[in-house]
Amino acid sequence: MAFLFNILFTALNMYSWILIIYILLSWFPGARESKFGEVLAKLAEPFLEPFRKIIPPLGMIDISPIVAILVLRFAASGLQELFRMIVTS
Repeated sequence: MAFLFNILFTALNMYSWILIIYILLSWFPGARESKFGEVLAKLAEPFLEPFRKIIPPLGMIDISPIVAILVLRFAASGLQELFRMIVTS
């Protein structure tokens, strides 16, 4: 059981980093058009799209990726707490 929780927790953390790297690529011209950027876009865009539909950009700043990362972090924290509750009972 602990192995499954560790895999899920690690996957959530890795996906958070994928989102962060994808967001940082927007700061560099042409970076998202590279092969690496295209792979990250295929991984990140399906998760980011619902947030972009709900949260409009503030001028030129899109804060939806920040909210998406916070949701992932809360999910990881919830997963840890759920594991603690299962182990201690």
